[in-house]
Amino acid sequence: MKALFVVYNQAYNQEIVELLETCGQRGYTVWTEVGGRGGLDGEPHLGNHAWPTQNHALMSVVEDSLAAKLMDLLGETDKANPKLGLRAYVLPVDDAL
Repeated sequence: MKALFVVYNQAYNQEIVELLETCGQRGYTVWTEVGGRGGLDGEPHLGNHAWPTQNHALMSVVEDSLAAKLMDLLGETDKANPKLGLRAYVLPVDDAL
């Protein structure tokens, strides 16, 4: 099992959820109003007067094979709109309830 952790511009919210559902992944957790600044480029997303945009974050525990497929699809999404901002990480899940 893998934990897929995705941080993305709030404009992507519905698209990311639909991407999971299209791949048959039902379960996920979303955090809204997540501020941050990417380490490579792009503008901060801090939800304030100077930087009004915000991020959302999502985590979903998926089968190993699905993690690779989702990373490919998320990569395509990011390439289509690189200025919006999207980062995704796959982490091992050693145990779960």
